[in-house]
Amino acid sequence: MRSAFLRLLAGVLGVCSTAALASPPGLLPEILQRGELRVCIWPDYYGISYRNPKTQTLTGLDIEMAEALADDLDVRLAFVESSFAELIADLEGDRCDVAMFAVGVTDQRQELLRFTEPYLASDIYAITSKSNRRMQHWSDIDQPDSVVAVARGTLHEAVMRNRLRAATLSVLDTSHAREQDVQAGRADVFMTDYPYSRRMLATTDWARLIEPEGQYHVTPYAYALRQGDDAWHARLERFVAEIKRDGRLLEAARRHQLDAIVLIQRHDD
Repeated sequence: MRSAFLRLLAGVLGVCSTAALASPPGLLPEILQRGELRVCIWPDYYGISYRNPKTQTLTGLDIEMAEALADDLDVRLAFVESSFAELIADLEGDRCDVAMFAVGVTDQRQELLRFTEPYLASDIYAITSKSNRRMQHWSDIDQPDSVVAVARGTLHEAVMRNRLRAATLSVLDTSHAREQDVQAGRADVFMTDYPYSRRMLATTDWARLIEPEGQYHVTPYAYALRQGDDAWHARLERFVAEIKRDGRLLEAARRHQLDAIVLIQRHDD
């Protein structure tokens, strides 16, 4: 009887051992063994992860933070081009280890991804053309004869679907398409965030900013990774805490004129 029990116990332990060996080790040891950190970015995000169209160089807060993370891990850095529409597929498809381009923390994304502690927070802003005389104040936006453009897959699409009552919502495939529609007069405004609004003011001569009257819809921004993998998530959380504490985050934010939206303390403090 005892020998049969011992054989059964040995079999169970053998199955458990085999399962443990078969389970994935997690991204952190894989990154260290590979010697390379793969970071998803959206290269059109001014001040965050922006590729200069003339020089093709990447600049921005999260370009610097990705470099800092790779240095902390003592590995090479490889940028992987992504977008808000492709973000989830790129992470789940193992194209990158982490997304570092100010990803808005939304309920929909939290169902599929895991986030670090937020490090930025932005309200929603509107961009109209200087020639559009109808759009003068935030209250002019949600009117029956207004057309509001958003880029597909961004948090602005979901927010404006929920918030607009009278205006027509135009969902376009790219950020450039929404800009072109406003500039051409096919849309009255397009909705964006603080960093991208700075791009429009800095790089165009036709754009005009409309700020919300009070707080409209503030969204925290964080780094995103696949669900699970507690060790990799903990390492990223440690990194975010360190760049807040040692000043690297704030210094980089100031260099890119984003200090107005940087979060140094925990968002729930």
